[in-house]
Amino acid sequence: MLIGYARVSTQDQNLDLQIDALTKAGCTKLFDDKISGSSRERLGLTKALDMLREGDTLVVWKLDRLGRSVKNLVDLVSDLHKQGVQFKSLTDAIDTGTPSGRFFFHVMASLAEMERELTVERTRAGLEVARKLGRTGGRKRKMTDSKIESAKKLLANGVPPCDVAHNLGVSVPTLYRWIPASGTA
Repeated sequence: MLIGYARVSTQDQNLDLQIDALTKAGCTKLFDDKISGSSRERLGLTKALDMLREGDTLVVWKLDRLGRSVKNLVDLVSDLHKQGVQFKSLTDAIDTGTPSGRFFFHVMASLAEMERELTVERTRAGLEVARKLGRTGGRKRKMTDSKIESAKKLLANGVPPCDVAHNLGVSVPTLYRWIPASGTA
């Protein structure tokens, strides 16, 4: 059975072109979404994937209708292959039911893996350079050195910790993380 999936990114866009092409390709069941491809909650795609059985083919009008990244596409097609389901993209002329279609996806998988490795490598190099320049990652500390000194003085003068935390714009647990409960350290 050929099961079609169509997607547009916004409610204002029209699915007619995709649905017409999928119908002409012989899809007996059609599912669609009007939502960004980066969204994890694509109900139409979920329904299409749930309906697929061994020997079926998932058909899309174009690759980018199915996924936003090469990794996402390769992972999805690999999962389909494990279930005995083929994949077909009409405008990209890809059909994993053919040797050349399977080859294309193996090449895509290799490229996706290389892309991931290069990204990790570039990230590590960038972090190393930042460390050498004295920068650390993460968000800025809420408790600056001057806030810590102010908090110590206020606590030593008997101001309740909840008032000190409120005045400094931090939570009580953050205050205690930087200053022991005795308030004198």
